[in-house]
Amino acid sequence: MKKTLFLIIASVALFASTGFSQDVHFGPKVGLNLSNVYDSEGEDFDADAKFGLAAGLFVSIPIGSFLGIQPEVMFSQKGFKASGSILGNNYTFKRTLNYIDVPLLIAVKPSEMFSIVAGPQYSYLISSKDEFEDSFLDIEQEEEFENDNLRKNTLCFLGGFDVNLSSVVIGARVGWDLFQNNGDGSSTTPRYKNVWYQATIGFRF
Repeated sequence: MKKTLFLIIASVALFASTGFSQDVHFGPKVGLNLSNVYDSEGEDFDADAKFGLAAGLFVSIPIGSFLGIQPEVMFSQKGFKASGSILGNNYTFKRTLNYIDVPLLIAVKPSEMFSIVAGPQYSYLISSKDEFEDSFLDIEQEEEFENDNLRKNTLCFLGGFDVNLSSVVIGARVGWDLFQNNGDGSSTTPRYKNVWYQATIGFRF
């Protein structure tokens, strides 16, 4: 799957370079995700939202006066947090999931300042970090997944808008996984899909 990820990123770069013109814009962006998880099959799995980092690169390629294509490559932290009590002992738990996200967005531009974007996204799970804390324990565990039954690559859907202020781009997105995370269902990881809200600020050249 690492080869697949490399090919996607290379394709985005090639696509940007072949379409390069004075109307093509590119640049870095950075911001925050507010992420949580949900179970589309109705399992009782409750969690709270958590913040994470979002940072990467984007390319804006016009294909007309009102349409464009916007591929991106992002490092994106998702996950969830939870709290509760075991035998009267309060605890907190936080899971941070580190992804490489590659969205390929269609941009509709009703004006030069405003763009509506939507499209598919490929996501590759790099690693996970679990943090558990209670009155007696403070445990951190970080791993790169080797469990083949855990879905490390998935497809998502992304939608949102960009506000283009000269060289500054303010973006807002909402995204969600199209497939559950536990692969063929035999993984011991709880079954869920990621959902997240993203706010970024970027600089275009």
